[in-house]
Amino acid sequence: MDTIIAQTVGVDISKDMLDVHLYPDNLARRFTNDSKGFTALIDWLAQQHKAQRLIFEPTGAYHHAFERRLGQTGLPMIKVNPLQARRFAEAIGSRAKTDAVDAAMLARFGALGELQARPPVSQSLDDLKELLVARRALIKDRTAATNRDHVSRAPLLKRLANQRLRQIERQLEAIDAAMQSLCQADTDLKARLAILVSIPGIGNATALALLIEMPELGTIENKCVASLAGLAPIARDSGQTRGKRFIRGGRAHLRQALYMPALVAVRFNAAMKQKYEAFVAAGKPKKIAIVAVMRKLIVLANALLRDHRHWTPNNA
Repeated sequence: MDTIIAQTVGVDISKDMLDVHLYPDNLARRFTNDSKGFTALIDWLAQQHKAQRLIFEPTGAYHHAFERRLGQTGLPMIKVNPLQARRFAEAIGSRAKTDAVDAAMLARFGALGELQARPPVSQSLDDLKELLVARRALIKDRTAATNRDHVSRAPLLKRLANQRLRQIERQLEAIDAAMQSLCQADTDLKARLAILVSIPGIGNATALALLIEMPELGTIENKCVASLAGLAPIARDSGQTRGKRFIRGGRAHLRQALYMPALVAVRFNAAMKQKYEAFVAAGKPKKIAIVAVMRKLIVLANALLRDHRHWTPNNA
């Protein structure tokens, strides 16, 4: 029996152009990366009557308008990790790298790989993501300015460092206020945020990071949520050898956001404290025990959002 391959559209996104490839028909087109090009691409896709999914790589600021506009068509869209796409290209022996070649590779990857399409995030979450990225940059700037203030000896340099620190604090306050305003204006986000902050150990900043970094939270299985966060132990076994389990990959910013809440939960959440102490009593390093608590926190958050419930002691 012949295998039917789903018609898949691969799009390589650059600053000015969109290179498009339809697989397995091997039709290639090029459009401008602007509103006019989006309209032309949508019209071209409508003429094909066969495209079943669209796959692309995130490219910084250049893919946001494309994703938002194409998402309105209802065509299932897959945003693939660039490293996964590169590994696929290497696996099929593709050494050349041009925009057209990458578009064809993405289309083939989307057709043959078991990739799940997800709807684009809401405009509110998209705006929150941009603000969160800016906030992280300011935190780094604050650390750098603090270090300069500590090592500077010249009065002028110390004064400039202090001025920069005060400016950063004002900007952080403005960003935090804007993020809160966006959440309060969105009924769904406001309700989800309230559920997350009901969990002992998870404050407002962590809850926002969870919602922004993992918009799928509450819609996927617990095993998947731990894996996406990079908190699921990975086996390294071969033959009779049983390698040491470790965590790898996933969304690094999400793990960073969960670390301090896990430390707090170990002190003030009875269920989390019990899990931590059980790992330590079993001879596990404290770092592994903390990771286990982080995993339990993200799984708990997923379950509560899925069931639309606030945390109670019995939920832990």
